[in-house]
Amino acid sequence: MVKVTPLVKPKKIVKKRTKKFARHFSNRFMRIENSSWRKPKGIDSSVRRRFKGTIPMAKIGYGSDKKTRNLMPNGFYKFAVSNVDQLEMLMMHNRKYCAEIAHNVSTKKRKEIVERAAQLNIKVSNANAKLRSDEDA
Repeated sequence: MVKVTPLVKPKKIVKKRTKKFARHFSNRFMRIENSSWRKPKGIDSSVRRRFKGTIPMAKIGYGSDKKTRNLMPNGFYKFAVSNVDQLEMLMMHNRKYCAEIAHNVSTKKRKEIVERAAQLNIKVSNANAKLRSDEDA
């Protein structure tokens, strides 16, 4: 089989910010230490009022370039696959999307998906996951 390459060579993927936005006071309280971003809504909130020295707020300007948004470094977009039938959908789009086998798929089904993907010339991003060699089994 021919190695599957993306249709267009992606331009350099630039992320404006890779660090997660911290929730206000997440450094002060253990209960919200690892929680996701919430917009501060208090009337006196220094973060909401954007005072100097406060944590940055998430806003639209941090968004990624539309051409490279959700694009993986290998030039493909991800498509989650749980069974062989879902793999058939990528048949005509194998130069734009690559399959990614879902985390809850068994080893037996994974082997079937990887074999069928090779027949259809579809790239699988995590083809080697959960596959043990014969001497381990």
